[in-house]
Amino acid sequence: MAEKCTLCPVQCGADRKDGRGYCGANDKIQVAKYGLHPYEEPCISFKNGSGTIFFSGCALRCVFCQNYEISHGRAGEEIDEKRLAAIFAELEELGAENINLVTAAHYVPQLLRAFRLHRPKIPVVWNTHSYEKTETLRAIDPYIDIYLPDLKYFSPKISARYTGRADYFEIASAAVAFMAKRPCDVRGGKMFTGCIVRHLVLPLCVNDSIALMRWFISLASGAYFSLMGQYTPCGNIGQYPELNRRVTPREYKKAEDFLLSSGYEHIFLQALNAADERYIPDFSDKTDTLF
Repeated sequence: MAEKCTLCPVQCGADRKDGRGYCGANDKIQVAKYGLHPYEEPCISFKNGSGTIFFSGCALRCVFCQNYEISHGRAGEEIDEKRLAAIFAELEELGAENINLVTAAHYVPQLLRAFRLHRPKIPVVWNTHSYEKTETLRAIDPYIDIYLPDLKYFSPKISARYTGRADYFEIASAAVAFMAKRPCDVRGGKMFTGCIVRHLVLPLCVNDSIALMRWFISLASGAYFSLMGQYTPCGNIGQYPELNRRVTPREYKKAEDFLLSSGYEHIFLQALNAADERYIPDFSDKTDTLF
């Protein structure tokens, strides 16, 4: 990684010892914020909240990202592996249900070193946009209990418009197929191992959502599917007027009806009142908590 980074599908080849990769990261871990997250899927947040660590930088960079300030910027604190291992332990002490690593693929070498310093006794969640190489996933896989991939786009035209990556589905579908193989263990309403594939319905993109769900169902993997309606206009969407509104009830219902009619059983649905800025983490230094 350090001399010629090829961790992600962009394969920018950056020397991250002397500079930054396409993802915005150098060879130091950068954490924007961490804490207990009460608003993940119920089996993830469960009773005490998910011990969530938001990493700075991103290889996908969706224009509408709700975490735009950390995915496109350099918000956060640079730390070493020892400090990251201490954060794992701190979240465990706070009673976190799991350790939730959000957009961390560009720090896999550092994470491996941190896990050798402290292996959490609670489940570890890999929370990703899915634009990942399966080789990188295999490297971190021994330390992951739960996969929480976001499968965003089916159409190359849509992914190219909003991320500049026409190959998103080609790459992400292989990554999700790998992650969806993780056997599910849900007891008493809490997930201990497994995979939940998330999909956010976007304005004017319901047909793309349906095509994506049809592909997912064809996997017959046993993974859960979470259909989200929480899209809130964020990020840098000035040149994308279609994104400057929330998803309508009609749009979400069309996607929901398809999913329900498919007969797929392991699903999560979301009320549209979740499309509220109150549920977007606060990455400022005004508070020590996420919300």
